[in-house]
This record gives sequence, C-alpha cells and structure tokens, in this order.
Amino acid sequence: MSRLAGIVLAAGTSARFGADNKLLARYGGQPMVRSVVEAALATDLDPVIVVTGHDADGVQEALGGLEVVVAHNAEFETGQAGSLKTGIAVVPQSCAGAMILLGDMPDVSAEIINQLLDEFTGEDCIIVPQHNGMRGNPVILGTGNFAELEKTSGDKGARSLFSADNVCMIEVDSDAILRDFDTPESLKDHGCDF
Repeated sequence: MSRLAGIVLAAGTSARFGADNKLLARYGGQPMVRSVVEAALATDLDPVIVVTGHDADGVQEALGGLEVVVAHNAEFETGQAGSLKTGIAVVPQSCAGAMILLGDMPDVSAEIINQLLDEFTGEDCIIVPQHNGMRGNPVILGTGNFAELEKTSGDKGARSLFSADNVCMIEVDSDAILRDFDTPESLKDHGCDF
C-alpha cells in the first residue's frame, strides 16, 4: 500500500462561530480538533500534519501528547487554499499523496478514513467521498495533483481539481462526511455543550 500523509486543516478563524474557536469546542468530551486528529492517527496515515493559523497556541494545546507535525500558516486569513499549500509543503517525498481532513468534522471515523485509503491507486489519483450523491470530505490527492493545487487561491481549496478525469467518487454509508460544525447551534443540535 502507498504511504499517504494526513493533513488536518485547523487554521480558520471560525468566523460564523462567534468569539470562540469552534475547533476547541468540546465534542464527545474533548476538543473537536483532537477528535479529528485522533481518528487520523488511528489509521495508516503517516505523518499526520496539522495546519494551524488562528489561535495556533490553543489548537496545539488541545493536541498535547499526540504525535503530529505542526505546520503554521501565517496567512491563514487569506482562505483555505493557503492552508492546503502549507500542509502540502511538508508532505514527505516518500508519500504518494495526502488525505485532506477538516478540523471541524469530528464524526469522520477511522473506518471511513480507511475505506477511502483502500481506494487509492496512485499519484495521479483523486478520491472524493459521497453520500447519497452529495460530495463530502475528507478527500485524497495524489502527489501528481500537488502542482495544480499550488495554483489555487482564496477559500476554494481543492474543489477546482474535482472535474478532472482522475477523480474517483466513493460512496460512503455515513453522512459524517457531509457534517461539519460552523455555528454553536449546529453543535447544540448534536447535544454538545461548550
């Protein structure tokens, strides 16, 4: 099996969440971002890279004791593309690609991650999960797509690559790949207090 890195995007400002950093909101008894990173660490992803930006110290503190590589995006306010580039820049050359995970999607399990990893076919591959026809996250980008990713800017992320012939859509039997938490209300709807 090809070696793949994990890149957890944890640099955003949580603008729709209010004054608090949503990634530090408690979900399942611990900071949301820690749940995401622990799921990644429970798989064959190696290394797991966490891209920090806004409230970098708080995010790193929430990940205390976990074996991760931290990459800081000093220009995190420019959008997700900059954080993707920051993460891609530290992916070891021995990796055939990287899985991009979002720090506000704590319901994405190690099982889901492993299902997607099993579908990876090589450096030109792009893996995108879907549930009931709706595209979700996390996605896998083979290293053959990294140069194209360097051309992105703003908050588009990797979406501009998803029209390529090498995109493989994988049906996932869970809506966790669609569920992020952008507002305090969305967390409360899942029984979380913070």
